Amino acid sequence: MTAKLMKQALLLVKIQPVAGTDSNPTAALNAILCKGVTPQPVVANFAERDNVRPYFGQNGKVLTDVHSESEFEVELAGAGAAGTAPKWGPLIRACGFAETITVGTDVKYNPITANQEMVTGYYFIDGLRFKMLDCKANGQVTMNAKGIPMLKFKLTGLYSPVTDTPIPAGTDYSGFTEPVAVNNLNTPTWSLHGYAGAVESLSFDFGNDVIYRNLIGREGVSIRDRKITGSISMELPSVAAKDWFATVIANTKNALQIVHGTVAGNIVQIDAPKVQLTDPQISDSEGIAMLGTNLSLEPNTGNDDIIITVK
Repeated sequence: MTAKLMKQALLLVKIQPVAGTDSNPTAALNAILCKGVTPQPVVANFAERDNVRPYFGQNGKVLTDVHSESEFEVELAGAGAAGTAPKWGPLIRACGFAETITVGTDVKYNPITANQEMVTGYYFIDGLRFKMLDCKANGQVTMNAKGIPMLKFKLTGLYSPVTDTPIPAGTDYSGFTEPVAVNNLNTPTWSLHGYAGAVESLSFDFGNDVIYRNLIGREGVSIRDRKITGSISMELPSVAAKDWFATVIANTKNALQIVHGTVAGNIVQIDAPKVQLTDPQISDSEGIAMLGTNLSLEPNTGNDDIIITVK
């Protein structure tokens, strides 16, 4: 028997309209260009059998429930044409976001509280298939200067037996657009509380509280809360330019926007209407004084904590 090669791998993800029903993703239509995949086919809980006996030793355990999880990263880029949904769209939707397409213009993703969608996920490793149903997810966005902007996802879904299944033929990644690096040229616009200085890194965590539950009469995955957070590292400005310390002390909340990309079809814009800064810290980056803070993203009118626009 030969060893399984990690380089021979494929991830497929497709929106799953009906709970418990495999949506059957295909290599031609649902392949996800990703990296750093760490599947956990069996995430299990056990009950201890703490019986009394006249000697030491293990009593054994009884499995009480089992589900599956998987983490991976996807490059953050546009769809190739304005008004076309990106291939990573189903993953954002699995994070409890709604997708709104304006043909020829843009695609917007906003968080929702009710009627969240789920996905089916297949992950192949050199002749093995790991399948997850009813998946919901948490997600993160990372934008570091001189790097590729990334999306990171953690899927939680129902367990399915691992099978000996060959990687399907016809894998198509043509819907994925090549990303552009985060830098002064490619990331032309950003502002936080009306300030637009030099930023080294910016990240967001959707903060989804994803839980798996196995009860009498029900087994499933739910997103039971959302608290979006973030962090930023920027060059430390003068007080005259922006007094960030006073901003933190005053509990000031204001808007954030960043636009990445300059060519239609490969532009991603992120907006947050009410952002509060906390925990300011000063650090050194290549001899330059930097200010780092945590970010708390609040909804304004509701389900608008963060808006991701692809155009």
